[in-house]
Amino acid sequence: MKQDERINKIIWNAHKKNDNFMEIKKLTEKVIGCAFSVHNALGAGFLEKVYEKAMKIELEESGLKVVRQHPVPVIFKNQKIGSFYADLFVNDCLVVELKAVENITVAHEKQLINYLAATNIEHGLLINFGSSVQIKHKYKTYKPKK
Repeated sequence: MKQDERINKIIWNAHKKNDNFMEIKKLTEKVIGCAFSVHNALGAGFLEKVYEKAMKIELEESGLKVVRQHPVPVIFKNQKIGSFYADLFVNDCLVVELKAVENITVAHEKQLINYLAATNIEHGLLINFGSSVQIKHKYKTYKPKK
């Protein structure tokens, strides 16, 4: 199977999984717990790649399927115009973007939202390993605050 076909199959499966709110809620809670475990063990101050590798280990030990630097096609008007590489792609349905900065900015949040829009995946987590762990759950579809 060609890589683009494999990626499209994964994205299609992600759409089916995105319909199950409780499954996504449990998944995001597990990923967030792993982020705190990694931060408790390593602390702040490492490069993003260190946290990425540690998160992959922690997530896999938690029984999750994880791909690092997974290429995801960017589609514009039904044509592939490029790819971006998700820091972590978890259980074929969750994009996890990692940062190692003092604070998350609006630009970081927009980056994740653009990734979700480009892939048509509904859920993403932005996790920052600064002096403390910061987490933002972002959605492809706008969800007003209640």
